[in-house]
Amino acid sequence: MSGHSKWSTIKRKKGAADTKRGQIFTRIARDITVAAREGGGDPEANFALRLATDKARAANMPKDNIERAIQRGLGNASDGGQLEDISYEVYGPGGAALIVQVLTDNRNRAASEVRRVITRAGANLASAGSVTWMFEKRGIFTVPVQGKSAEELELELIDAGVDDIQTEDEHVEAYVAPEHLRPVRDEMQKRRIPIENAEVTLIAKTNAEVSTADAVKTMQLVEQLEELDDVQKVITNLNITDQVMAEFEKATA
Repeated sequence: MSGHSKWSTIKRKKGAADTKRGQIFTRIARDITVAAREGGGDPEANFALRLATDKARAANMPKDNIERAIQRGLGNASDGGQLEDISYEVYGPGGAALIVQVLTDNRNRAASEVRRVITRAGANLASAGSVTWMFEKRGIFTVPVQGKSAEELELELIDAGVDDIQTEDEHVEAYVAPEHLRPVRDEMQKRRIPIENAEVTLIAKTNAEVSTADAVKTMQLVEQLEELDDVQKVITNLNITDQVMAEFEKATA
């Protein structure tokens, strides 16, 4: 899971730039719309919507934007077309696996843009199912280390019911089975453990080992894909070593 944790560190460092581009608000709004569409507009009864609205508030998203996204999901808004979930499976440079998660109101536009970026990077689209088996769904909490040692926080998280823990810089990522996300979240809140983010996502079962050069190219491909408006998230099984991380930061400095 170290690759996921290192990616999270990169995203936190670049969060300000993402916000400036407006991409975070757009993606969170789409998450809210889909959650409302699939489970209704009450965050207390719809846990996915509650997670999405919590993320929106943490990003300082205006209340009006949140409400518009909910109403769009409920079919009460006239702006925009019907959103559609699409996943593309990809083999990156050197053979690492990627899953590109897209949420779009224009399938043809999204497909064209994703293929363009993949082709330019020397990567290849994979057939359906050839990549997804390498990943499993997990619930993940991102918790800041505040006013205590990482060891103390890890013990508190274990007592709250998490299964696995990964510490990276000043944050801890705690993992649970997807169905345990809600009860463990409630227990963490009772214990006043701060939660920066909570979500269900895909995690690689094993990490792919490629050359340092190909690893950096793969990380650059992930960034290029995530800059596309229709792309919500890119997940990879790439093993991000400290050497790869250093080379990537040098290449993107």
